[in-house]
Amino acid sequence: MSKILLVDDDHLLREWLTEALCMQGHEVECAVNGIEGLAKITSFVPDIIMLDLVMPQMNSFDLLRARECVTPVIMISASDSEEDRIAGYELGADDFLAKPFSIKELLVRLQALERRLYAAPLRQPKMTVRQIPPVDFDDAAYRITIGMSSVDLTQTEFRLFKYLFERKGQVITKQELQRSVLQKDLGRFDRNLDMHISNTRRKLADISLPRNLINTVRGQGYSFIA
Repeated sequence: MSKILLVDDDHLLREWLTEALCMQGHEVECAVNGIEGLAKITSFVPDIIMLDLVMPQMNSFDLLRARECVTPVIMISASDSEEDRIAGYELGADDFLAKPFSIKELLVRLQALERRLYAAPLRQPKMTVRQIPPVDFDDAAYRITIGMSSVDLTQTEFRLFKYLFERKGQVITKQELQRSVLQKDLGRFDRNLDMHISNTRRKLADISLPRNLINTVRGQGYSFIA
């Protein structure tokens, strides 16, 4: 099941959707406007974002422009205009659901996103060690060079990447990464590790490197693809 961030200013809709999604085993966090939603993308690190079109302070289009992640987005709106749908897709939304909608339809669309989110790496050709360009580490600048591309990371991102790279092909648990790299125990609601991994993947994608170099192994941890 997925971690879902629901961003909507309608109190009754938030309660209805949260209850329905939690009953299906999803973990749901809510935000009442775009500004709060943008902050929770970083703190909650969702797998999927459900985003209302019209909200106070920051609408969904502005949130899509401002976000620094490629998390799948389902936009929901009382308006089903072609112009709004096209604008959402152009800004990176993955699906558009017009209100009113049934829980059954929403769950089907979520399942379709989950299949893409979790199964896509398995459908891609398996990358072997020989196919990965040479990787160089600049420990002073926290810079990684992969082939002809370089990316600057924070100290924590750099150490996480290097730790996983040196153990490529192995599944490293979150607990081990937390203790060995972040040097503290993993708390039940601690999302710092997920946030650092998400930011590193985004920086890889920014220089046209595959985000799934760092692969999520659901229920276990992370691995560097080998």
